[in-house]
Amino acid sequence: MRKILLATAATTCLTLTACATGGPGGSHDSADKPPTAGAAGPQSATPTPPAASTPAAPGPDAAALALGVASRTVGTELVGILEITPTTVVYTRKAHGTASRFGTFAVITTKDASLSANAADEEPANGTKGGWRWIAANGQSVFEGTGAAHKVLVSGYNGVGRIEPGGHQLRSEVFDLTPDQAGGGGILVYVDAAGGDSRWRIPAADFGPQVADVRKRLAS
Repeated sequence: MRKILLATAATTCLTLTACATGGPGGSHDSADKPPTAGAAGPQSATPTPPAASTPAAPGPDAAALALGVASRTVGTELVGILEITPTTVVYTRKAHGTASRFGTFAVITTKDASLSANAADEEPANGTKGGWRWIAANGQSVFEGTGAAHKVLVSGYNGVGRIEPGGHQLRSEVFDLTPDQAGGGGILVYVDAAGGDSRWRIPAADFGPQVADVRKRLAS
C-alpha cells in the first residue's frame, strides 16, 4: 500500500511540474507565439513600381536609351565615328497613300552626325547583322524596310551617303508592324560595323519634337 501511495504522489508531482513550465521542453515562450516581424514568410503586399517619367515602352531591356539620347557608333567599313540620335516616332496606317501590309507603320526619325576626321555612314543591313531592327514587346524582331515599309519615303528625313566630318543628316527608319508588334512600343536596335548595338526605348504613341512635321510630310 505504501508503494502505491508513493507512485501516485510522484506522478502528481511530475504533472504539476509540466503544467508550471508549459509542457516538456520549456516555458510558454515557444511555438505558441506568432513569428516576429523579422521572421521569414510570404509577403502580404506587392511592391508598387516607380512611376514612369516618360511614355510607356517595353521595359525588359535595361540597357536601352530613351528616345532623344545620342549613341556613338562605328561607321561602315570601320571608317569614322557616327553619332546617331533617334528623335521622333510616328505611327500611321498609311503613308503617301500606301497602306501598311501588316497594320501599322512605325516611322522613326534620326539625326546622324560625323564626329571624326573621316566621313562616316551607317552600316547597311546584312542578313541578321548590321542596320536597323525593331524588337516588339513580345520579343519578335522586325528588320527595317520589310513589308510595305520600303515604299515609304519621308521627304526632309531622307539623308543618305557618307557624312563629312562635322556635318549631319536627318534620316528616317520605317517598320511595317502587326498590331501586336506595334502595341506597347518597342526597342529600336542599330548594329554598327564593329558589331556593337545601340538600343533605344520607343514609346507606344507618337512622341518627339517633329511629330507634326513628319505627319504632314507622310500625308502629302
